[in-house]
Amino acid sequence: MPKIKRAIISVSNKKGIVEFAKALNSMGIEILSTGGTAKALRDAGIPVKEVSEYTGFPEMLDGRLKTLHPKVHGGLLSRRDNPKDMEEIKKYGIGTIDMAVVNLYPFEETISRPGVTFAEAIENIDIGGPAMLRSASKNFQDVAVIVDPSDYEKIIEEMKGLKGGLSHRTRLELAKKVFRHTSKYDAAISDYLTKVTEEQK
Repeated sequence: MPKIKRAIISVSNKKGIVEFAKALNSMGIEILSTGGTAKALRDAGIPVKEVSEYTGFPEMLDGRLKTLHPKVHGGLLSRRDNPKDMEEIKKYGIGTIDMAVVNLYPFEETISRPGVTFAEAIENIDIGGPAMLRSASKNFQDVAVIVDPSDYEKIIEEMKGLKGGLSHRTRLELAKKVFRHTSKYDAAISDYLTKVTEEQK
């Protein structure tokens, strides 16, 4: 059972994230993070490495580009039992990432606000978040992926019982939850753009 050694945390909804990250840190897990999440964790005294420091590239395009980098996705997608994958990531200085804790820009909440502009709606379409969620979920045998803050407590309990690991069953269930979530998220965006198009006719 793979032990979790490095996690990436990038959340819009920060409910419970400080407590969760503290628990990860207490287990010796390195935490990578971005922007406001990194600040919240650092302000709580939790050691964090900025993703920009890890990748060697700054956040750019007003925050549109943060985590879309081979050092992030190579770390999430590399199959630990595949010697070629392990050789390739070593060649390019990519470390494995064993957990992704990500929730998405609040698109549905944004478009439900009275008077929200089309530009505001577009800026709340998350790109890097779904990409990380999908990479981690595709490789669920090696990576734990968490999209729902209500799962934090039970995940920590299981990790404590399994000395820093998570069962195959739990990782599969978490991946299934991610794909349901991203499907719903994409559907909301599609519905909104369809509605806007119809209103412009």
